Amino acid sequence: MAYVDGFLLPVPKKNLATYRKMAKFGARLWKKHGALQFRECVADDLHAPFSLSFPKLVKLKPGETIFFSYIVFKSRAHRNRVNKAVMNDPAMQKMPPTMPFDVKRMAYGGFRVLVES
Repeated sequence: MAYVDGFLLPVPKKNLATYRKMAKFGARLWKKHGALQFRECVADDLHAPFSLSFPKLVKLKPGETIFFSYIVFKSRAHRNRVNKAVMNDPAMQKMPPTMPFDVKRMAYGGFRVLVES
């Protein structure tokens, strides 16, 4: 089964163009080194009356939106190899020195796929 790195992060709307540019760069880099999928999903419907909502989870501020992003790999070992290759790629030097979002409010985790269809 596949392995997924998942991210949840608040992005100021004024930084969307910068974030999109960074995400496209990241997509090319991770895919170059073997990632199966790279997705950046921007919030569209965040009304969750039955559970903890994403806005509460990331402490969303006025003027921000939320991204749910994920990268799919063949396995955890494959993820580790790809991420190591990405981090060692000279192109990583082109990443902006500061992120266009609040890294302290970003959530991240690695997940084994339990059900796949």
